[in-house]
Amino acid sequence: MTRTFNRRIFLKTSAMAGAACVLATPNLALGATGKVVVVGGGAGGATAAKYLRLADPGLEVTLIEPKKTYHTCFMSNEVLGGDRSMQSIRFNLDGLARHGVNIVYDTVVDIDATGRKVKTLGGLSFDYDRCIVSPGVDFDWGKTEGYNLEVAQQMPHAWNAGPQTILLRSQLEAMDDGGTVIIAPPANPFRCPAGPYERASQIAYYLKYHKPKSKILILDQKSTFSQKLQFEKAWSDLYGYGTDNSMIEWQGSDQEAGVVAVDAANSTVTTSFGDVEKADVINLIPAQKAGKIAFTAGLVDRKGWCPVELMTFESAIAANIYVLGDSAIATGMPKSAYSATSQAKICAAAIIASLNDRPAPVPAYLNTCYSVLGRDYGISIAVVYKLAKDKSRITKVSGGLTPLDASPLTHKREVGYAHSWFDNITADIFG
Repeated sequence: MTRTFNRRIFLKTSAMAGAACVLATPNLALGATGKVVVVGGGAGGATAAKYLRLADPGLEVTLIEPKKTYHTCFMSNEVLGGDRSMQSIRFNLDGLARHGVNIVYDTVVDIDATGRKVKTLGGLSFDYDRCIVSPGVDFDWGKTEGYNLEVAQQMPHAWNAGPQTILLRSQLEAMDDGGTVIIAPPANPFRCPAGPYERASQIAYYLKYHKPKSKILILDQKSTFSQKLQFEKAWSDLYGYGTDNSMIEWQGSDQEAGVVAVDAANSTVTTSFGDVEKADVINLIPAQKAGKIAFTAGLVDRKGWCPVELMTFESAIAANIYVLGDSAIATGMPKSAYSATSQAKICAAAIIASLNDRPAPVPAYLNTCYSVLGRDYGISIAVVYKLAKDKSRITKVSGGLTPLDASPLTHKREVGYAHSWFDNITADIFG
């Protein structure tokens, strides 16, 4: 499909398509009654709660979320680059309350699948007919020797936007010109596959104009990564990649570059080959797993993720509980905010159908991801998916990404599209 289709048609129809599968169901939902409890108020959970109410205003929807403010991880890398404020990525759930969602600020500590009850740290208990769990990711601290929650206050991961983003930015500002930044991406799967490489680009963007003698070393657990050719082309165009004077150096797992241990006291990391690398700023992104409540509720498999029925996102382990977003095993789809919102709309439609004893609608899955890599330089990928015939995976129907020979004007336009996309998706989630 052409780039014109990708931009003008995909962006216009993707939100409409996701909403249509939910909003087409009110005629089926007129008699629906019931209670749905949503655990987690991020991109997936907030979208699901909102679209359940849009589809059936008679449905009692309760969303339980511990934080009163939410910082989006998507676009947080621009904070590191200096072109975006923390305020611009901060949102709340007031818009959902206006849609009639009951917002409870508390932490869920137990989900009783048999009794259909959700219990909170504050001592509250909520009955449900259906429960949606969208807790995002948790970190698997044990994968890297010496790295834990405490050490992350010295070597920030910034993979949950908020204070960690501010900490990493402040370390970059404090670093002397000529310093070294290490970025250590995790092995797959993890949230936002392109994120570490956009981050490297945004940090390079900041350093280029403020500390041009500095370097970035990416020590990767993988031998390749999402849109690698597009990123390397951008790094070449903007930051001298591939030359002796490159601001960015990438080393993959085929070079045994993955970080296996850290020494916070000496600001060093040890690679799988045994090399010790010292840096002024170390951004280690931990290995990831499903959010904590998914483990407590017994919704995870032996690898730490939640198996689901891909047509509805109902848990393959517990009936009447649905898992979506980063914690779910949505085989074939990346773990991204847009994926989570797409899954949320499919899940909401499936729940409405279920409460009316109707078959779930045929789902259409969507994802798009923008990366802003420097001044007037953006890239993107957009994909439409369908469920495989055997329902074992989600398969690509069509899509595209920024061509390697894209013009400077195209890259500039991609930045504009990225910012419009951010405004639109956050309005859809929280508005």
